[in-house]
Amino acid sequence: MCQRMTEREIKKVFVAGHHGMVGSAVCRLLGQDTDVEIITRDRKELDLDDQSVVQKFFSSRPIDQVYLCAAKVGGIHANNELPAEFLYQNLKIETSVIHEAHRAGINKLLFLGSSCIYPRICPQPMTESSLLTAALEPTNTPYAISKIAGIKLCESYNRQYGTDFRSVMPTNLYGSNDNFHPQNSHVIPALVRRIHEANEKAAPGVSVWGTGTVRREFLYVDDLASACRFVMDLDHELLAEVVEPGLSHLNVGTGVDCTVRELAETICRVVGYSGELEFDHGKPDGTPRKLLDVSKLAGLGWTYETRLEDGLRETYKWYLENLDRVRQH
Repeated sequence: MCQRMTEREIKKVFVAGHHGMVGSAVCRLLGQDTDVEIITRDRKELDLDDQSVVQKFFSSRPIDQVYLCAAKVGGIHANNELPAEFLYQNLKIETSVIHEAHRAGINKLLFLGSSCIYPRICPQPMTESSLLTAALEPTNTPYAISKIAGIKLCESYNRQYGTDFRSVMPTNLYGSNDNFHPQNSHVIPALVRRIHEANEKAAPGVSVWGTGTVRREFLYVDDLASACRFVMDLDHELLAEVVEPGLSHLNVGTGVDCTVRELAETICRVVGYSGELEFDHGKPDGTPRKLLDVSKLAGLGWTYETRLEDGLRETYKWYLENLDRVRQH
């Protein structure tokens, strides 16, 4: 007879930012595990900017693991218009959650960074050791600095206190629960909304920011959730053999990129739009190329599953099913 699972055998996992694209994907995945109790809190219940509130939360209940998915995020326009908010709010969230998790004796934490931490002009594909080797992309430097600070917080707590805090650096993400704001979103949700609306109006053309020549890598968010759980559950000694000394982060991506023009053409196919793509050269392109070296994570046994066009079809399906909600923002 199987012994009934005891309370102590249930892993209590706090997912910070569970309403966001990444956090909701992590919750969907962890929700399939019978030995996991997912703990979440809305912003009204737990303001991650307020360290005293975070301290009370962590000290009031046992927690085994933390997935730090909460962040202020946005595309080129939002980063350009709100640099102080991107730097300040992300630093507040990171310092509050990472420090108070340590103070509460939580040994396992996974921090979600971004591929924008790497230099603007960087050997491609970008390796983990490229961090802090040259200047950042000016359009998102404040956000990148906040994410670098989160990585270094994890590394510093590991070094000083012996914690097991890990970081993953995902490439450009897309999927369900993305932000489809017409100005403040990233490239895929912005194009999905713009091309869908052009198709609705039978518009002869649709505007695309930049030249269309820059290259980007894209990862479906459910694949990222899979990678997050994989990295969190990795044996510490095995991880130490792959991650360079003093580092705590691993790249997560597909190792495959495309031009923004190719991306826009694929979204047109998915949406069924046959109009012209009009590239606005007056808008910024950002970094010329961003392709991650994902060999370390692949060597540990994880690779992505979702092809770009398949992921875009799932994303567009979610968009259509949530049009009323999307259009409120």
